[in-house]
Amino acid sequence: MVEKKYIRALLLYFLAWSATAAHQPQTTSKKQSKSGKGFGSSVFFPVTGDVYPKGYYYVTINVGQPPKSYFLDIDTGSDLTWLQCDAPCTKCTPSPHGLYKPNKNLITCEHPLCVSLHGPGNHNCETPEQCDYEVTYADLGSSLGVLVLDSFPFRFSNGSVLAPRLAFGCGYNQEVPNSIHPPYTDGVLGLGSGKTSIVTQLSEMGLTRNVVGHCLSGQGGGFLFFGDDFLPPSGIIWAPILSQMKHYSLGLADLQFGGQATNIKGLPIVLDSGSTYSYFSFQAYSALVSMINKDINGKLTTAVEDKSLPVCWKSAKPFKSIRDAANYFKPLVLSFRNGKNVQFQLQPQAYLIVTEHGNVCLGILNGSEVGLGNLNIIGDVSLQDKLVVYDNEKHLIGWAPANCNRLPNMDHDYVDGYYRPYAADFFRETCSASFDSGRKRKQGSK
Repeated sequence: MVEKKYIRALLLYFLAWSATAAHQPQTTSKKQSKSGKGFGSSVFFPVTGDVYPKGYYYVTINVGQPPKSYFLDIDTGSDLTWLQCDAPCTKCTPSPHGLYKPNKNLITCEHPLCVSLHGPGNHNCETPEQCDYEVTYADLGSSLGVLVLDSFPFRFSNGSVLAPRLAFGCGYNQEVPNSIHPPYTDGVLGLGSGKTSIVTQLSEMGLTRNVVGHCLSGQGGGFLFFGDDFLPPSGIIWAPILSQMKHYSLGLADLQFGGQATNIKGLPIVLDSGSTYSYFSFQAYSALVSMINKDINGKLTTAVEDKSLPVCWKSAKPFKSIRDAANYFKPLVLSFRNGKNVQFQLQPQAYLIVTEHGNVCLGILNGSEVGLGNLNIIGDVSLQDKLVVYDNEKHLIGWAPANCNRLPNMDHDYVDGYYRPYAADFFRETCSASFDSGRKRKQGSK
């Protein structure tokens, strides 16, 4: 049962910009990138998880020498990657694997990465031998710890096997909201645009382009990648990232309901894979719920007994799938002002879930109740079955319909514990790149 306020995304505190991690990889190759910086390849990860009932998507990352596996929650709403850590641990939550054990690999307080992490004027070195951090999320979850360096073994799409030393958080004190139930992941994979992001560090080393992409399946699972090797040659809608914000902000959008304009206008939109559900500000949320209730009046009744989410409906017979329930609802469209004809389609599957009780619930929640103010979050429920690309070099976000259940050439490319994908037929047999038709999406945040 989903009673969580899933919004582990969007830092309320912390991480403006971070310094470059100029650490050299342990293995080298002669292949150069398109930009002339290093290898210019990509890294691919299968994704596990779902919107309902689990409430989050995660990848398996290997850390250390010898490498150990950890499950990390993928979060484009924050920059810092962190693992629960035996430093020793003051307060750690139940997790799938043992705690990460640091080995004399602390980043010092005076390191440029630490200075940048805290921001100008806020850097106080009470303990010069280490770099302390504290990250707090909008759901009041948090991680307190120190920055460390360690090897991250990757197999790149060009065939290179490298283990670059990357900076991340060693979290020895974690807070998790009471509404979130175990098992948890081992930590968070921060994929925001700041320089503490692992993707930014890999880019600064010349190993990948500073590009993140994910494809989250509405049936569960999907994939994540760093770099640009898995992009289709066409069919992606691109919109500019607002450069003045550290989050993946697309600026202001107006909402359409069933193909018609509404009074819900000027919504500041942020894309965030760290949020299970989508969130609208109070006025937009209230207006949307009112429109939906008016439209389905007489077709469905309110399911007040279902506490999975704040607003749920039921039919005479329990719904067996989201497709059955979607027939009662109209599509939504976010029309952005920053680009000509740039629209983000939300078919009913992109803002609804069907619960274990056979009811259908609204996967767009009231952001004012979790302190988001006027900000509006597009979370996993609305990102499902789309390829979503965050290009931090061109300052663009793109999306396209995609078959997120299909992993590229995975049957033949799993070698020695590493995935080695290629881009050949990656986007064949996907949905047509018709952006006038709506899409399915997810719910939540962490």
